[in-house]
Amino acid sequence: MREPATEPGDPQEIVSLEIRVSGRVQGVGFRYFAHEAARRLGVVGYVMNLRTGGVRAYLEGPRGALGEFLRQMEKGPAGSCVRETQSHWGPATGQYSFFSIERTT
Repeated sequence: MREPATEPGDPQEIVSLEIRVSGRVQGVGFRYFAHEAARRLGVVGYVMNLRTGGVRAYLEGPRGALGEFLRQMEKGPAGSCVRETQSHWGPATGQYSFFSIERTT
């Protein structure tokens, strides 16, 4: 299920976004692509590979920046083939101060 890249609201409002990406997204530099996108957009959180073959990202930051991050994840890096993205918007927790690449779960 795909939700709109941005939901209505103030683009500067600080919110969270969880994204799950499936397709050919492991072994193609997807996590590093996500890390660089997060750095450029100034958002915090993490990205990780999943044992199911997908990638999961959790981010917090301005709604507009997270919407742009989601659009980039829907395309993916060269060599990837994104089949599906699932996203869920929510309130920010404030528990992250940087963006990291986490271990596979």
